Amino acid sequence: MITALEYAYFPGCVAQGACGELHLATTALSKALGIKLLELKKASCCGSGTFKEDSQLLEDSVNARNIALAEQLNLPLLTHCSTCQGVIAHVDERLKKAQKDDPAYVEQINGYLKKESCAPYRGSSRVTHLLWALVQDFGLEALAQRVRQSLTGLNCASFYGCYLLRAQENLPEANPFDPQSLEKVFTTLGANPIYYEGRTQCCGWPISSYATPQSFQLAGRHLQTAIAAGADCLVTPCPLCHLQLDSRQPEIGQVLGQPLNLPVLHLPQLVGLALGIDPKELGLDRHVVSTTPVLAKLGLT
Repeated sequence: MITALEYAYFPGCVAQGACGELHLATTALSKALGIKLLELKKASCCGSGTFKEDSQLLEDSVNARNIALAEQLNLPLLTHCSTCQGVIAHVDERLKKAQKDDPAYVEQINGYLKKESCAPYRGSSRVTHLLWALVQDFGLEALAQRVRQSLTGLNCASFYGCYLLRAQENLPEANPFDPQSLEKVFTTLGANPIYYEGRTQCCGWPISSYATPQSFQLAGRHLQTAIAAGADCLVTPCPLCHLQLDSRQPEIGQVLGQPLNLPVLHLPQLVGLALGIDPKELGLDRHVVSTTPVLAKLGLT
């Protein structure tokens, strides 16, 4: 039997706001798998990569504090947001290196944390994403044993997003240019992985505020390519990618001059369906693009 898993849970901002269904799905999935999540309610926003535009020290200090909160619990820090994972894990890598090469920098950061009555950063915790936790910690063989609703016949196309593959020096993926972790999860659940150009590229979210047409064209190209490859749905480990590809898909369709209607699922929603969790408990009724075609194909409507 698998050893009970426990994590310091960093939900991130988006899963507590615009993508509230992601928090629901992660909570339901962890309960079904017997994974204990201790939410870091005092944690701060990771900055989504924007803090460092003003100050690297700011990004490092804020996220050193987030990591220190997990260290106080003697637990690895887990998030279901690839952006949060990329930012926090990259800070963790940088500070662990600085402990050897520039200890004064770490002391400076810990000085700021002390002023805020925070515990110091020690570099003792691991930062991981829900995807890595499922594949590496829980294990695909153990996950296969929990499947109650096989996803046989469902064609799933991955959309990894940027930060999950490019922010860290050390990745669980053997080849970040051709990752396989999501596809391994799909096959474990009985689904068919769909490969298409764009699954490891940017969704266009970072430029959407100032180059909206170009952002939508980029996202639209990925959606069109996935549809042409036979995808029934996209599955992403990134809530920002989900916002772009799901909530803005009607606008993207208008820019392209054609409707798309491709459901976009969060990773824990897909896994949750295979575990027999009720679709409403996973928040699948909260999406902009209806997930009904996915549920219908699985005989769940």
